[in-house]
Amino acid sequence: MLNDPYYKRSFVVAGIAIGIVLIYICRLFMMQVVDRTTGEQADKNAILKQTIYPSRGLIYDRNDSLLVYNQPIYEVLIVTREMGKEFDTLAFCRALDMTTEAFVDRMAQVKDKRHNRSYSPYTPQVFLSQLSMQDVSQLHQMLFHFPGVSIRKRTLRDYRFCSAAHLLGSVGEVNQRDIDRDAYYQAGDYSGRDGIERRYETTLRGEKGIEKLMRDSKGRIQGPYHNGEEDVLPIAGQNLTISIDIRLQLLAEAMMNGKVGSVVALEPATGEVLALVSSPAWDPHALVGRQRGANYNALLHDPHKPLMNRALQAQYPPGSTFKLLQALVGLQEKGITPATEYPCSGPQSTPIKCTHHHGSPVSLESAIEQSCNPYFWCAFRDILQRKGQSSEALHRMYDTWREDITSFGFGSKFEDSDINDQVSGSIPTSKFYDKTYGPDGWKAITIRSLSIGQGEILVTPLQLANQAACIANGGWYYSPHLLHNDTTPRERHRTRVDDKWFPLVRDGMHRVMTNGTGRWYNIDTLMMCGKTGTVQNPHGRDHAIFIGFAPQDDPKIAVAVVVENAGFGATWACPVASLMIEQYLTDTITRPALYQKMAETVLIHKNDDE
Repeated sequence: MLNDPYYKRSFVVAGIAIGIVLIYICRLFMMQVVDRTTGEQADKNAILKQTIYPSRGLIYDRNDSLLVYNQPIYEVLIVTREMGKEFDTLAFCRALDMTTEAFVDRMAQVKDKRHNRSYSPYTPQVFLSQLSMQDVSQLHQMLFHFPGVSIRKRTLRDYRFCSAAHLLGSVGEVNQRDIDRDAYYQAGDYSGRDGIERRYETTLRGEKGIEKLMRDSKGRIQGPYHNGEEDVLPIAGQNLTISIDIRLQLLAEAMMNGKVGSVVALEPATGEVLALVSSPAWDPHALVGRQRGANYNALLHDPHKPLMNRALQAQYPPGSTFKLLQALVGLQEKGITPATEYPCSGPQSTPIKCTHHHGSPVSLESAIEQSCNPYFWCAFRDILQRKGQSSEALHRMYDTWREDITSFGFGSKFEDSDINDQVSGSIPTSKFYDKTYGPDGWKAITIRSLSIGQGEILVTPLQLANQAACIANGGWYYSPHLLHNDTTPRERHRTRVDDKWFPLVRDGMHRVMTNGTGRWYNIDTLMMCGKTGTVQNPHGRDHAIFIGFAPQDDPKIAVAVVVENAGFGATWACPVASLMIEQYLTDTITRPALYQKMAETVLIHKNDDE
């Protein structure tokens, strides 16, 4: 045997065989123990992991009235690799009451990675969404005939009231940017797109669950995997109580029907928003379900721009409502005193005429009551010239004046607020006028329009309402916000004006409602304080503006109303605010004829004809 020439070769062959066996053992060890990819792929073939979506949190108003809830909907999912060549397309289409042409088109959309970047033939894809139980009932009974097809339950938003669309926001399908930004989302998921739904998305959305289902060799569902022992139950989203009073919201929306503008009501002591209305608006149901896209497109192309939230994004000169701040800053900066009087010649006054006829000279409280333009022009001039008429001295005083004004929340967003999509408005800087006129080219008379809230000043209705709340509080405010009884520490913002000057201005505002331009809509027992404004508009009729609060000594509500192209603030904005104050403080309306006039008068079409 030792001389056998093949003897040594047998060891070589045996070694090779042993080596091959060892390689297989190592490979199997790697596949089954170290690298679990193969096992997971096998699991995928046998097990379908299906997301269980949580119920979205409900939304209530401050009085626990339900505003937003959920309704069940269904999605049809497909795994294209498992559908096979023998898939019964005609029976599938009949079960869903769709044409074969629609089926072909939808399959092309699902497989088009330009629009469906997450497409894979191995994973479930949404074929149809937002279906009712009636839509899927026939398919559900025949599901075992269709390999690769499954039905998933979801929820969709529903609304108790056809109201507060801008404020509540809507829920829609996520885009790729949402998916890239937050690993929670997958293609086909929904999230809050605007309003409360967007701001509190992570609170409302909850946590997803997972259901594992067994499949046979043809991909058909056989039942739960391990009797559901490995399923993960979803966690429902948290309910949310927001600060609005839905009764007040509905009242304001009814009165703004047929008008362009906005209403904001605040609780002065907390900064909570009691009502936030932008008109025109829409029924929130319009942006729910399969018609969402078509309805959104119609709103987008509406010439009256209903998608714009005018309460937060529209910018207007404040008009005569700004005279209240001129009075407070004038007192603070010693441009005027409580005893200061100025002459007024009515419409013959220069360089700014008065739009009212009243006695002369005019005191501060009478100037507020009668909305005397010459008084506030003279006060503004004397503020800016208090330290001299040189350009340097005047510009320095202008900067001080501007800092005082912006301390009321003008010229910037409320950064510590949960209200999205605000705009800043504008209180022009001295650098702006230096650039416009040259450093030595402007004086008090150059910018005299600012004295009566015109010119380059721009504010939002939210800022106007905050101004009213700030005056009601005596010089401080909490930023307007929408979460009710929020425990988050909030900064109390103080203005640069001393507390001692506010009672004088509040008295003037009360005189507006008892003897001035608001007297026709006053209720004596409620101690209303207010200021009307008629804002010049270079693009058409003047805008009607009003701000106010009540009661005078213990304010519970502050309101700002803007009605575009309506004319006098006393005619259109003041009655809306008066009725809202009455409703909130007394829970009733004692002037039904006035309410009916406000609710039934349409101003949009009148303006379109002009």
